[in-house]
Amino acid sequence: MNEGKLTFGGGFLLPLLLTATAMCGFSQARFHTGILPSFPYAESSAGLDLPPTIPSSFSAEDVPVFLLSNAVLAERKTLDAIAERAQREFEAGRRAYQANDIAGARQSFDSAVDLMLEAAVLDTVDAAAFEQKLETLVDAIHKFDLEGLGASAVLEDDKYEKAPLEDILQTTFPVDPKLKDRVRDEVTATESQLPLSVNDAVLGYINFFANRGRRTLVAGMERAGRYKEMIQRILDEEGVPRELIHLAQAESGFMARAMSRAAAGGMWQFLKWRGQEYGLMQTAYTDDRMDPEKATRAAAHHLRDLYNEFGDWYLAIAAYNCGPLVVEKAVERTGYADFWELRGRGVLPAETTNYVPIILAMTIMEKNAAEYGLDSLQPDPTLAYDTVQLSAPASLELVSDITDTPVAEIAALNPSLVHNVTPQGFALHVPKGGGPELAAAIERVPSEHRTCWRMHKVQAGETLAAIGKRFGMTGAGLASANHIAAEEAAEGDWVLIPAAARPQPAAQRAYLAARRSSGRPVPHAVSHPASQATTVAKPAAKKPVIVAHASVQ
Repeated sequence: MNEGKLTFGGGFLLPLLLTATAMCGFSQARFHTGILPSFPYAESSAGLDLPPTIPSSFSAEDVPVFLLSNAVLAERKTLDAIAERAQREFEAGRRAYQANDIAGARQSFDSAVDLMLEAAVLDTVDAAAFEQKLETLVDAIHKFDLEGLGASAVLEDDKYEKAPLEDILQTTFPVDPKLKDRVRDEVTATESQLPLSVNDAVLGYINFFANRGRRTLVAGMERAGRYKEMIQRILDEEGVPRELIHLAQAESGFMARAMSRAAAGGMWQFLKWRGQEYGLMQTAYTDDRMDPEKATRAAAHHLRDLYNEFGDWYLAIAAYNCGPLVVEKAVERTGYADFWELRGRGVLPAETTNYVPIILAMTIMEKNAAEYGLDSLQPDPTLAYDTVQLSAPASLELVSDITDTPVAEIAALNPSLVHNVTPQGFALHVPKGGGPELAAAIERVPSEHRTCWRMHKVQAGETLAAIGKRFGMTGAGLASANHIAAEEAAEGDWVLIPAAARPQPAAQRAYLAARRSSGRPVPHAVSHPASQATTVAKPAAKKPVIVAHASVQ
């Protein structure tokens, strides 16, 4: 987690931190926890939990109005006014973000938070309720990823602690003598579909994960919550032990877009050719290895095939790491179809000899979480989304407009996408509840223009002239493109925005210049807007995570 990246302009973070320690019932630690997510933004939760309306009252007690003093009534009226202004500023920031006016979005979001903090000094504010609403607002703003700059920015590279394999596969660790008897007792009392063995190799990794490697273990266990339900369902359907979920933890830390130096990709780290054997295909638009559900199905099928070949789960796990041919030759040379015997004779690759003990150590610790202080972990919530089958290619910017969700979050829900344009027939995941509106609204856009046109929902008080100005068009041009009279646009109506050259706002040009001069990268879609109505700007490919370790052979 990069805490230093949370900056939304000069007016945002400073007043928040200064006020945090002064407000009744607040502490800096509580603000810190509420603002900064436990994992990188790019792997954030499935839905964008925007505050639909900032509450107009934060009173702790439901007191009848006629019993309140004039002073309290006046203060509540002030609260109502502040909440309404904060909501308007938030909506203005969202609209500015949609139009790639980054400076305007920063200013409006800052103002929304400043207004909420202004309300904190009023006596009638219930601190607990206020803190919850403020954190909801800050979280919603954070999810627009202003540090990523712009609704067209593609998903940033995932960042996470290195998976354990690279640094420890060829390393052994000392055994804590106190662990031996305790772990043996734990395993005796543990139910497991995967046979569990206890020896010095397994105990060494338990000792490592309980101490120096604890952070890596915990991060994977928490992130597993997003996919655990889906993975266990598929493992059950394919008839393989549920404990094999720990292969994904060891391979990628449950990062859907992980990529090794050997070009193995996805949560289960398939090389292209092996993935293709199990239906994981690559196109100019997609890579199925990055699709969590498809890759899990392929991995479970592959593991079942390996078990059918070797008749032993430890040999199947070893073959998943180094390839079945390597294990076959080791068995032929020695005459032993036993992993521990092959390990002891040194006929398997060094990293494979430790791969199986790593999986067993993770399994034993997870099944005895309380013994290792892991029972209080809070797994990430299960990903929840709607799926819409797209009849024509579409840009994620258009999907973002319709679902009112940042492009980065749409991309995170669809990790198999290589670019921010979907292919025809793609089953697109969108935040839960957003599917029906997307399915209906996107049909209003001509299929041949869905990769470059945009949409905008008219807000209260907006005019076509104001909307057109943000998107580089006149109000009359916008009315003509939508075959309506300018005065007919009403709140809630969808307006089509044909692709056209639009100048960058002066503030945005200044910001981009400053970003370039500081050596920081400039988002592709912000610095190179589409220039022709019929031109589809080909976005930069998303670079997967680099995880250097063994892969599925």
